[in-house]
Formats: sequence, structure tokens, C-alpha cells
Amino acid sequence: MAWIRLPRFRRAVNVFNPKLFENLSLAAFLAWVGLGSDALSSSAYGPPEIYDALQGHEYLAVFLAIGIPLSVFVISAGYKQVIALFPDGGGGYHTASTLLGPIAGLVSGAALVVDYILTAAISVASGTEALLSTMPSSWYSERIPLDAAVLLFLIFINLRGMKESIKILLPIFMAFVFTHVILLGWGLLAHMGDVPAIARNTVVGVQHDSMRYGWIFIVALILRAFSLGGGTYTGLEAVANGVHIMREPRVQTGQRTMTLLATSLSLIAGSLIFLYLMYHVHGQQGQTLNAVLYGAITQGWTLDGVYFGPAAALLTLISEGLLLFIAANTGIITAPIVMANMAVDRWLPERFSYLSDRFVSRNGVLLIGFSAIAILLATGGHVSILVVLYSINVFITFTLTMAGLSRHWFAQRHQESNWRGRFAVSVLGFMVTASILAITIFEKFDAGGWFTLLVTAVVVGLGYLIYRHYKSIGKITAELDETMLDVVPDHLESGPNLPLDPRGATAVFFVSRFDGLGLHTLLTAHRMVSGFVKNYVFLLAGLGGQGEI
Repeated sequence: MAWIRLPRFRRAVNVFNPKLFENLSLAAFLAWVGLGSDALSSSAYGPPEIYDALQGHEYLAVFLAIGIPLSVFVISAGYKQVIALFPDGGGGYHTASTLLGPIAGLVSGAALVVDYILTAAISVASGTEALLSTMPSSWYSERIPLDAAVLLFLIFINLRGMKESIKILLPIFMAFVFTHVILLGWGLLAHMGDVPAIARNTVVGVQHDSMRYGWIFIVALILRAFSLGGGTYTGLEAVANGVHIMREPRVQTGQRTMTLLATSLSLIAGSLIFLYLMYHVHGQQGQTLNAVLYGAITQGWTLDGVYFGPAAALLTLISEGLLLFIAANTGIITAPIVMANMAVDRWLPERFSYLSDRFVSRNGVLLIGFSAIAILLATGGHVSILVVLYSINVFITFTLTMAGLSRHWFAQRHQESNWRGRFAVSVLGFMVTASILAITIFEKFDAGGWFTLLVTAVVVGLGYLIYRHYKSIGKITAELDETMLDVVPDHLESGPNLPLDPRGATAVFFVSRFDGLGLHTLLTAHRMVSGFVKNYVFLLAGLGGQGEI
């Protein structure tokens, strides 16, 4: 019987235990904790960008506080379909590759890689700002060295093979949820009496601006703010990417997790936008908009004569900052997985699919981590710039995913009796995501949008050239395949009923596919150690290709 010794816990684990995966897999609640950090942490920079975009027309925040949750549920409904269609995970890259074709998969994968670089950059920048909001304003000028130091630390721990675990993440995640539920809930309840006045002001504001500027102006302003807050939606794809680690039945668990994530994100983001309006908050030097809001909500909080408002606001900001750092680490971890899948499909060099001796994708971690540092230095760590770059790439993947779903359900209209409802959801999702993408590019093209599009286009171009290079090499290796397949000794031919000696010496070959090169390696090893090695095992790591172009 095979056992794995875990030095940290000093106990053996039977790898053939049929209940092992059930013990390691995640239920919906734990999956929400493990995969929800990126989405919930986006409330630190998404809603503030939405509110700042209104600029003197803050009364429109009422419409956005309602519209943002609705759009979150529309997008999450589309990704529930992705979970049902691809229960083994894969997210936007696999969805676009399968439903739209390899080129669409390349574009989606390139957008995801750039997106995860920006995830690391914006999460660290926003987390640093949240923590510095608890310090004297003079510290704010030191945020760039702190950003770089945090990213270097995250690179180091990931190269050492350390990844966030549920045990580490759970207290930080629950502290974030707990503090935000209390603060935001208290803020809403304390000002419920202001709701009629806010409603009247909204009606008056709409009437005034419609007569002065016209309805087109109001709609354009809402859409602009809506699109610039695109960072709010980040992390929704994480559940579709991580379905493979969830408890059976995976589809139901994944969809429950998506519901938890969409509900919590909608409540927090929608409440923040509405509370900005309720408390008339404005940005202050050295403080984030959320920090100003938390201070306003907790002002006057006392318990038995003890004034603890600042402590409550401080705890909320610390939990927000730490969750943002975990979200940055998620980007550094997840991007190499996408890159490995693309490398298996020959869009990236194969070295990105290899693991180091600590079972981490060292090449991917280094590339993503140092690219995030370069982005931070180039943008000066300004969240307002990073969120624009971030939103564009997020919605490239969202739009391609919804387009693929729409095409799939339309093609299945003769086979699926309930295709109309699913088709309607995916088309609505496509309209929402494509609209936000188009408006963001139009509004912020000169403010940095061109840069993220250029970088993504460069990654797509390089991926295509790399693919063509491997394809040309494939023609050469095909001749070796044909030659080697003719010279395999009969006693090395594999078969389903060949007995294995579990106690005999075993040689393991890590391969990307079964071809002539692998057979040449096998024959060479057999000649050298045939008297000692009794078993030969080929291990294939990664996902299969998505087809030729």
C-alpha cells in the first residue's frame, strides 16, 4: 500500500483512500472563503471609483447602488452555466477555447494573464493605501517602496512553495465580513430616516439635469461611472476556475459558491455606494474613500463611556488591507496556472508548464510578480489608473465567455428543451459585459486604456508566433515519432493487463505527450538500467490541447 509522509503533521496519508479527495475538497462555504478574497476585496477600489466618477452628480449613486448588484447577478448567472458545462474547471480560457475556437482562447488567456498581473498590482496598491489610511498622512508618500516590498515578499513565499491555506485565510476573511457587516449595517440603519429625503433629492436632481443637459447626459454619466467601476466584478471567474477542488457534486457546490460570492459582493458594493451618498463623504489627503466613510460611521461610538469608534474603523481597515494582500497573492498563484494551460496548448514556451522542486511554477511566479512591480512603478501606484487597466482586461474575458455561452446555447437549440432561458441569460450577460468594455475603452483610452490593450495584443501576437514555432518543430519530430514507433521492442509494448510489481524499482518519466522523443528516452533508460528497473511510468501533467488552428 502506498503512503505519503507529511513531515509537518507527522502522520501518514493513504493516497489510495477513496475518501481522500472528499476530505481535501471544499464545501460551498469553504470554497467561498478560499476563492472569494479577490471578489470581496475589490470593494476597496471598485465602489470608490464609481462614486468619484459622478463628480457633482452624486444623487445618481442611488441608481448605481441598485444597478451594480443586478449586473453582478447577471454575470454570475452566466458563470453558473460555465460551471455546469465545465465541471473540471478552466474558467474563461477553457470556455473560449472550447466554445469559440483556439484564437478566442488565446485572446482570453492573454487577457487573463495581464489581468492577474494587474490583480497583484492593484490589490497591493489598494491594500497599502488602506493600511496607510490608519497612519499619519505623511506616510502616504512612502507607499511605492511599501508596495514593492509586499510584492517581493509574496514572490519569495511562493517560490518557497507557500500558498495561502483556508486555515490562514479564514480568520482574515471572516474578520473582513464581520467588520463590514457591522459597520455597513449600522450605517444604513442609523440613517434610514434619510431615505425619503435622498429619494426626493434624486428626483429633483434628475429633473434639474434633464432640463439643463438632457437625458442623454444623465444616461451617459451613469454608464461612465458604471464602466469605471468594472473592478468591482473582479474575482467572479475564480469559482469557475476552481470547480475541480470542490466537493461532489461539483456543479451544485460550485453554483452554491457562486451564489454566496455574488450575494456578498452585491451587498457590500451596493451598500458602500449608497452610504457614500448618505454620509456625503469626499476623499481626503492620505485617506481612502472607505476610510473616510468608516470614520464617519463610527464617530461617537462608545461602550460604557469608552470611545471605541477609531478602533472599530482601524480594525475594519486592517482586515480590508490584509484581504487585499491575499487577493494579490491569489493573482500570483493563479496566473501561472493559466500560463501552464496555455503552454500545454503551445501558446507559451513549454517551460511555463514545468514545476520546480518545490512544486511551484517558478517561471510563472517570477514573471507575474516582477511584471506587477514594473506596473506599479510605471503608474506610480495610483489605484485610479490601475483600476482602468484592470477593468478592460477583466471584461475582455467576461465578454468572450458570454459570447461563447450564447453561441453554444443557440447551437443546442434543437437538442436542449430549455435552451431559451439559458440563451437569454448568456445574451444579457454578453450585452452587459460588452457594453462596459466598450465604454471603458472609449472613456479611458487616452488615460491608459491604450496601454493595456497594447500589452494584451503583444501577448496575443507572441503566443501566435510561439505556436507557429512549435508547429514547425512538430513536423520535424513527427518523423522521429514514425521512426521510433517501428523500433519499440515487443516486451516494452504497453497493454491494459500488464502486471506491475509494486515493490520493484520504478522509473518515472515526466512528459508533455506520448511521442517518439519519449520513446527514445525510454529505450535509452531501458538499455542502461534494464536489470534494475522493473516498472516504467509516464506522467502527463496539465490539461489537453484545445485543437489545431
